[in-house]
Amino acid sequence: MGSNSVVPFQDLNLYPEPPTGPAPAPVIIPKIEPKSEPLDEPLPTPQSLHFSTPSPAPATAPACSPSSSEADVYSEYYRISEMFRSAFAQRLQKHGDVAILPDSDLNSRAIVPVPNPETQVSDIVITPRSGRKYLTRSSELVRVTDLKPDDQRYFRDLIRKTRMLFDSLRVFATAEDEKRKDLMVSHRKTRGDLKASAFMRHSGLWLNRDKRIVGDIPGVSIGDVFFFRMELCVVGLHGQPQAGIDYVPASQSSNGEPIATSIIVSGGYEDDEDAGDVIVYTGHGGQDKHNKQVVHQKLECGNLALERSMNYGVEVRVIRGFKYDGSISGKVYVYDGLYRIIETWFDVGKSGFGVFKFKLVRIENQVEMGSSVMRFAQSLRIKPLEVRPKGYVTLDLSRKKENFPVFFYNDIDGDHDPIFYEYLMTTVFPPYVYNSGSNNGCECIGGCLDDCFCAMKNGGEFAYDMNGILVRGKPLIFECGPHCRCPPMCRNRVTQKGVRNRFEVFRSRETGWGVRSLDLIQAGSFICEYAGVVLTREQAQIFTMNGDSLIYPSRFAQRWKEWGDLSQIFSDYVCPAYPSIPPLDYAMDVSRMRNLACYMSHSSSPNVFVQLVLYDHNNVCFPHLMLFAMENIPPLRELSLDYGVADEWTGKLAICS
Repeated sequence: MGSNSVVPFQDLNLYPEPPTGPAPAPVIIPKIEPKSEPLDEPLPTPQSLHFSTPSPAPATAPACSPSSSEADVYSEYYRISEMFRSAFAQRLQKHGDVAILPDSDLNSRAIVPVPNPETQVSDIVITPRSGRKYLTRSSELVRVTDLKPDDQRYFRDLIRKTRMLFDSLRVFATAEDEKRKDLMVSHRKTRGDLKASAFMRHSGLWLNRDKRIVGDIPGVSIGDVFFFRMELCVVGLHGQPQAGIDYVPASQSSNGEPIATSIIVSGGYEDDEDAGDVIVYTGHGGQDKHNKQVVHQKLECGNLALERSMNYGVEVRVIRGFKYDGSISGKVYVYDGLYRIIETWFDVGKSGFGVFKFKLVRIENQVEMGSSVMRFAQSLRIKPLEVRPKGYVTLDLSRKKENFPVFFYNDIDGDHDPIFYEYLMTTVFPPYVYNSGSNNGCECIGGCLDDCFCAMKNGGEFAYDMNGILVRGKPLIFECGPHCRCPPMCRNRVTQKGVRNRFEVFRSRETGWGVRSLDLIQAGSFICEYAGVVLTREQAQIFTMNGDSLIYPSRFAQRWKEWGDLSQIFSDYVCPAYPSIPPLDYAMDVSRMRNLACYMSHSSSPNVFVQLVLYDHNNVCFPHLMLFAMENIPPLRELSLDYGVADEWTGKLAICS
């Protein structure tokens, strides 16, 4: 990583003031508060959490706070949670890109420019900072550039793990809430995303709070999809839990002028115009609780910050929010890259009141917008041959065996190999597997509860929440099976119902064969089974001699331990060890019969993991290999597994011994 990977943002005081012209006569109106997108409920405070958390130090609400009644809500989210030491400072120190000042506390550092506004600064120094856990959010502007590939992977993995912790906490909080509801315990339902973000903040796990990054956030890729606004705050992509404009307030700016760093375009204003690469964004303020413009807007707070960003040529991050069927929150937020503000004006809006408008143009040479990819994927789901007239070999590789057709696409060469395999929906076990073990099932005729027989086999709780999302990874999960009396829609019958999304096997220049979804896949949700024909040790030895393709389940990395790992939040967290199973001493033949999972690529930072599940038999030596999403997977993003052992030539598992 070069010495200029992280540079202080330009001193705005060095820029001359733009020429002034005749200004329009000001409209004398009462102060207009910034418009915020409403939350379903107030943000949780430490006292509202069901777990013990330290009380934060008092914080000061930023300039132009929404209102006195909401000040406490906003002030909670204008504090720094913990320095970004492992993700940023210490890594830069490792590469020799920073100067280290003497410091008795090496675990308490912050990255700031040399504090001299009159001097042109080219280096970053690490200075000691207070031992307080909660500090006011930094106003220091920095830009990250020219990261080396290993650093890009590092930050990507950091973002991935942070988001996985957020999702694990959210699902855990939701599952706990469901338990209290089942037990008829009187309680006020709290949103899981708000609880998760609060826990992470109090544990010092919010990222990028000790600096304001101008431009791309290291580790966040264009096209990344978020289901909740609070997750944007956790990773530092957009620091406002409600307001659509994130900016450094004038009271914190070194030159006394606010500077905007990101906006959310969500269609909340009737005068917005979104053409993709060009946006006409309406400033905030002047709306009532029904999102109706009722007074004129003023050039202050976020509106002034956007105007100042245009004046200084500061690019802003654009996140698009829109409704999405199947989203747990009803909406999704997609990071679409960097834009420049090229024009601003005051206009009369559709409601008859004055509004500020800002024209933003997307910066060139960026990858395709995530929102465009999502629209393209939607078109593929409806009319694939119209969208892609060439390249499809078949529109259903599964031959109607799956719940949804599996597309097969190859526009690179004439290799049509996948169509010659027999498609398996589920793994084929030897007959004797079904004759061993107990065949007892639960007696839950109306639906399973946490005290049923199958829940007891799982340690006294179900592995999934009410939406079928895996709460935490376990060595083995028992689902209800053919000997249970519960209905097919039982919450404990998730993986046996088959795929829920539309997938596409495709030819890739980078990985050979690959798999991608045409749908947005939520973190923790079931994807498909890794299916093949099970062989005993003796059979596997014979098949290997013939050169057939074998999968060894014991080689898969135990990534299930990462999903639901709350050790960073709760000191008494212990990785699940029950139900325990013996080592997997069998192989799977996929040389003639297989399913779509066999075409997934290997990755050391996968977005899919293997979870062992039993449902149609009780022989713990022969579980199903069920695949779950480790993160939110946008449409058309390739799915990847950690096979444990990879072939250096193909990037796939070395499936032949």
